[in-house]
Amino acid sequence: MRYIDMQTWSRRNHFKLFSSFNHPHFSMCVNVDVTAFYPFVKRNGYSLTVSMVYVIARASNAIPEFKQRIRGDQVVEHEIVNPGFSILIDEDIFGFCHVEYVEDFPEFASRAEKNIADVKAHRDLALNTPEGDDALYMSPIPWVSFTSFNHPMQLHPADSIPRFAWGKYFKEGDTLKMPLSVQGHHAVMDGIHMGRYYETVQDYLHHPEAILGDL
Repeated sequence: MRYIDMQTWSRRNHFKLFSSFNHPHFSMCVNVDVTAFYPFVKRNGYSLTVSMVYVIARASNAIPEFKQRIRGDQVVEHEIVNPGFSILIDEDIFGFCHVEYVEDFPEFASRAEKNIADVKAHRDLALNTPEGDDALYMSPIPWVSFTSFNHPMQLHPADSIPRFAWGKYFKEGDTLKMPLSVQGHHAVMDGIHMGRYYETVQDYLHHPEAILGDL
């Protein structure tokens, strides 16, 4: 982790402006193409949820703005950020699952499956909520193909942890699409950074064999 020099940071004026807002967060929702990704995941017997968590986390770790966090009047940039995601543990009750990110997908998937089992066995939301701000918050919503999404969050102190949600896949012509929502704090990121993020995610989804590995 490193502290950003607020005197020389190119975003210092943007940070000052958007930090003064009561609601400084913005979000986008894009239908990403999973035509190659979805059948690849199913053919290899991977969990779609774990695979999406990995893709989102890998893309987040590739873009500096998604690793930056606000701490009072300072901004830090983590070396690695780790995903936390909701899972269904009962008929209509969810829990939080936190997984340390590693680039090796088989290792990541193994950690995720173990942690998912632990969460289902111990239904304490506080027990499985990340303590630090080196986190990414994710919500799979596989029951509906939505066109927008907003996550709950604390506004004071500033919560600059990015949020993600993805929904039910659907056919569009010869392609398979899935809604993916991304929510960030405007003091540390702009639309151009979200654009780069979606480009990175889409590249991963187009080439699942290079990202996840083929059994």
